[in-house]
Amino acid sequence: MDRNALTGILIACFAVLALVVPHVTAQNCGCAAGLCCSRYGYCGTGRDYCGPGCQAGPCDPAAAPPATNTVVVGNIVTDAFFNGILNQAAASCAGKSFYSRKAFLDAISSFQRFGRVGSVDDSKREIAAFFAHVTHETGRFCYIEEIGGRTDPKKTYCDPNVPQYPCKPGKKYFGRGPFQITWNYNYGAAGQSLGFDGLNSPETVANNPVIAFKTALWFWTRNNMQSKLLSQGFAATIRAINGGECNGGNSAAVRARVAYYTNYCKKFGVTPGRNLYC
Repeated sequence: MDRNALTGILIACFAVLALVVPHVTAQNCGCAAGLCCSRYGYCGTGRDYCGPGCQAGPCDPAAAPPATNTVVVGNIVTDAFFNGILNQAAASCAGKSFYSRKAFLDAISSFQRFGRVGSVDDSKREIAAFFAHVTHETGRFCYIEEIGGRTDPKKTYCDPNVPQYPCKPGKKYFGRGPFQITWNYNYGAAGQSLGFDGLNSPETVANNPVIAFKTALWFWTRNNMQSKLLSQGFAATIRAINGGECNGGNSAAVRARVAYYTNYCKKFGVTPGRNLYC
């Protein structure tokens, strides 16, 4: 693919992870005895708290998340694999000296279920899918920020209809990081969950590589991408990240994501599964 074509795809895909993610208080609730920690980090009782996605407490056994397996993610995301992507970025790319395997491995320490649910093949597919989207969103680890995000006055990405995450004067919530997290409500919710001030300091995502990877993992986790991939196939993860690309919206971008995914599955020695195209 020539550089102009790649840039065109990147500009399209940088528009935006726009899903509203429910407010979370923390990754671990610390609920009182007898209360369940819901999938979104709230404490309470009943199906909304103890049902599907329940993290801790007297969860409904039928709704509890499956146990983790013994996969070591770092053994799959080797130096050779990670640097094989990073080395495709030009020396002039900002991401060349920002993204690192160490930052990724530091980030997954806060997401113990990532790449560790289901069979070993399931784990490999999840890791392949995650990095397929990261590769596409960042132009093979070239970009830290959305193209034109700093200079385009239209790219503030402030939604005043989400008052719990008020935009701060002078701040812009354009795409940053491996998944190009966007909009005030995503920065606010991610910041609360991960322990940084996403509303007042959204630039943290472009300045701290560990937090950058954590925002991508946060989005992946909060949108149940693991479950979508295992039950519905790779297509469901494309739709969750950028549904506008689906159904003819940007078929070139979809093909690029699928190509990365199938290539990484091949590297990991696993079949990509069904339902690749959305």
